[in-house]
Amino acid sequence: MLRKILIIDDEEKLRGLLARIISLEGFEVHQASDKKSGLRKLTQTDVDVVLCDVKLPDAFGIDLAKEIKTSSPTTEVILLTAYGNIPDGVQAIKNGAFDYLTKGDDNNKIIPLLYRALEKVDLSKRVANLEQQLGNKHSFDKVIGTSKAIKDAVALAQRVATTDTTVLLTGETGTGKEVFAQAIHHASNRSKHNFVALNCSAFSKELLESEMFGHRAGAFTGAMKDQKGLFEAANNGTIFLDEIGEMAFDLQAKLLRVLETGSFIRVGDSTPTKVNVRIIAATNRDLNDEIQRGNFRSDLFYRISVFQIHLPPLRERNSDIEALAKLFLEQASAKTNKRIITVDPNYFQALQAHEWKGNIRELKNVVERSVILADSQITIEHLPADFQLPRTAVVKIKTLSAFELASAEKIHIQKVLNYTNGNKTKTAELLGVALTTLYRKIQEYDLK
Repeated sequence: MLRKILIIDDEEKLRGLLARIISLEGFEVHQASDKKSGLRKLTQTDVDVVLCDVKLPDAFGIDLAKEIKTSSPTTEVILLTAYGNIPDGVQAIKNGAFDYLTKGDDNNKIIPLLYRALEKVDLSKRVANLEQQLGNKHSFDKVIGTSKAIKDAVALAQRVATTDTTVLLTGETGTGKEVFAQAIHHASNRSKHNFVALNCSAFSKELLESEMFGHRAGAFTGAMKDQKGLFEAANNGTIFLDEIGEMAFDLQAKLLRVLETGSFIRVGDSTPTKVNVRIIAATNRDLNDEIQRGNFRSDLFYRISVFQIHLPPLRERNSDIEALAKLFLEQASAKTNKRIITVDPNYFQALQAHEWKGNIRELKNVVERSVILADSQITIEHLPADFQLPRTAVVKIKTLSAFELASAEKIHIQKVLNYTNGNKTKTAELLGVALTTLYRKIQEYDLK
């Protein structure tokens, strides 16, 4: 890739000399005589490094460096001056300049300096690219599904993301609460800072307190040195407290203090530590029930539940199962280095007929298992035994008598399916049966 250098200097002879020297290194060199034409060049081409005189006819180069870095953060600026002085050099660096050189005395330093500046450009671009990939990975666009239940949840999360409001995510295990927490963080004004996740059910009370707030050396057996907690690690960012309903009652009071004062005390310390952290909490429990049982503080509940978002279980968003399964098939294929050419439609039907007590997490595991077992085609045979249609049902299709009660049931279900144009969710509602029951009957009677 041809690297592009822009020289902004009103001294035509010096500008031309620099351009010749730099072009001999294989760089593409652009020239401008003042700020106005220089900024125009920057909008017309993707410049890597700007060599800019401090004294321009229409600008002060040190101020221009700040303007360039604001509009193009990955472009590096090297300032050139006829009369260098320390205060200007200090201000140049503060304004984002890569370096500050004196003309004539430092000419031999320009080419090595350009290469060092280009190394920083490459690093900055890689970091920006990684940040963009991370943002894309955790954006709301990555939440798969078109069902009303998931769309409503996403709409609420997008509304609250740009605020600093504490959020409580509720829903069964495996419904994607951490995915939503990350999406909220990356859509917020705190996205440039850390997102830290902590599962409150994974630690004892003492260890959880140390994980959250840190400790001083000697605070307990094994505490050999001072250690920062996750709240400090998340300063200016977001901390995600998963399974907050599992937190010990007396530790809840310390969390409440953080919410009320923005400070906490490390284990074994006496001095408060200030933090600026947004809290997103999640639970699969009914916290109102936990309050009635004396397991959860009502005052903490009111602070963390300023904005609640309920994530629906997979059985309530049946229409999203196929799209999710296709995504997991793609991921599992890449992970196992397998090329899946076809997927039997009955495979997706069987997935839709399942109850999914483990929700999205269970679906992902089942699909990955199928990919491991399959060669190039995935069929219902690659599902666990409880997903597959019993052999007796196939026999029943062939021997069903018109006088049997099941025959009337089959005809009635087919009529309702025709009435709803094949909408299985609506059909199940009209029939007054569970959606899983309807899918089982469709398979049993070989309905269309």
